[in-house]
Amino acid sequence: MAKPRKQPRPKAETPKGFRDYFGPEVARRDAMLRTIGQVYHRYGFDALESSAVETVEALGKFLPDVDRPNEGVFAWQEDADADRPGDWLALRYDLTAPLARVYAQHRNDLPTPYRRYAMGPVWRNEKPGPGRFRQFYQCDADTVGSASMAADAEVCAMVADTLEAVGIPRGDYIVRVNNRKVLNGVMEVAGVLDPADPARFADARGIVLRAIDKLDRLGVDGVRALLGAGRKDESGDFTAGAGLSQAQADVVIGFVSARGETGAETLARLADLVGLSVTGREGVDELEQIAALLAAQGYGGDRIVIDPSVVRGLGYYTGPVYEAELTFEITDEKGRPRQFGSVAGGGRYDDLVKRFTGQAVPATGVSIGVDRLLAALQAKQGDVARARAPGPVVVTVMDRDRLADYQAMVAELRGAGIRAEVYLGNPKSFGNQLKYADQRGSPVAVIEGADERARGVVQVKDLILGARIAESATLAEWKERPSQFEVARADLREKVREILAAHGLSGDAAGG
Repeated sequence: MAKPRKQPRPKAETPKGFRDYFGPEVARRDAMLRTIGQVYHRYGFDALESSAVETVEALGKFLPDVDRPNEGVFAWQEDADADRPGDWLALRYDLTAPLARVYAQHRNDLPTPYRRYAMGPVWRNEKPGPGRFRQFYQCDADTVGSASMAADAEVCAMVADTLEAVGIPRGDYIVRVNNRKVLNGVMEVAGVLDPADPARFADARGIVLRAIDKLDRLGVDGVRALLGAGRKDESGDFTAGAGLSQAQADVVIGFVSARGETGAETLARLADLVGLSVTGREGVDELEQIAALLAAQGYGGDRIVIDPSVVRGLGYYTGPVYEAELTFEITDEKGRPRQFGSVAGGGRYDDLVKRFTGQAVPATGVSIGVDRLLAALQAKQGDVARARAPGPVVVTVMDRDRLADYQAMVAELRGAGIRAEVYLGNPKSFGNQLKYADQRGSPVAVIEGADERARGVVQVKDLILGARIAESATLAEWKERPSQFEVARADLREKVREILAAHGLSGDAAGG
């Protein structure tokens, strides 16, 4: 009888397009989320945490190239093998579509306008690449129920304030604003939008939107190729184009190149481009309102500008759209200088809630990509941003039979608000215990052997100072142990506090 085939071990690797986040990374992200949340809260937005799973029907087909229910999102069908299969469900691909469902479901209990912010992971079943993951964090803020351009101007101002709050100085970012109505007016002029039959040319318009959205990455020539027959990328993959004629493409390229030296100059050019289009002129008027409202609040062209090249790729935007771009240079993996690019975007989506209610509900909002913003700060600040967060105070174990005594020390430190732990590995090697403390980034180690116990004292080792001394001290100087202090057992808490304070740490800040 043949031997049963041995089951192969599973591979210990993350799925393609996903990654793991460890302590210091999680701590940095949590700190950023708190800072962003404080700005959103200051602007009057309330927190909302909605389900990570929605029906595919509720999410809608707004991602690019979504032809089947499970393409573009991670989706599955309930009871797929049953006689009557259930709903298609999917992980949310952003935080805006779930908000539309929440508002439609609970609108009778919510204030109007409803102002909410939300933070959490989203998932996209798209081709991963360098720095492009299938799961990432977003921080959104939206106003539902207001058609006023003041809501859009407020979002732009809030994004500028948020970037400065997390550490991006003025001059290293720009918030760019456009209006999809202006683009629609330009498409009317170009002959790819018929106001009497909006469904006509819909596929071509979708390609045009995605092409313009890639202007920064592909340049004018790359966008022009996508407006025409199509484009083949470096990997050999071919993307079909919109099939526009040369004259039609010229109109679109003229639109994305319309930014002038001042906002007034840009708006004048846009007014000329849209001609007699009612929709286009309405969009220009809305941009004029936003510009005036921002100027009244002191947000000038050094922070927020009108830029026709911004279109945003998702299909649910109906009016103003905005994008926050970081303007400083970083070095890519090949050592070439490049600008970091976009870290936030949003816009007005007046028809999204209408899908549920049948009634028009105006809405606008923005989403900040937390992972990209963290990467930007690390690229800008270098070692400062990447510095390892200090770990907990480690109480070493010199006598395994006295574990209760060591746990009492830890409880005392924790009770004082100090992050601390007992070494729980094999205590046989004291060197390994100190090695563990080093791996954890611990600022302090506490030592109490039989001799210290008998004399009522403990040894408190300043590991941060010890590491500095070790870099330049002679052997004789190192043996004097100027970084190790003997204190009365009753003074343990105070001595640890003193050491932490000397290094700019205090209490729970001793570990992120």
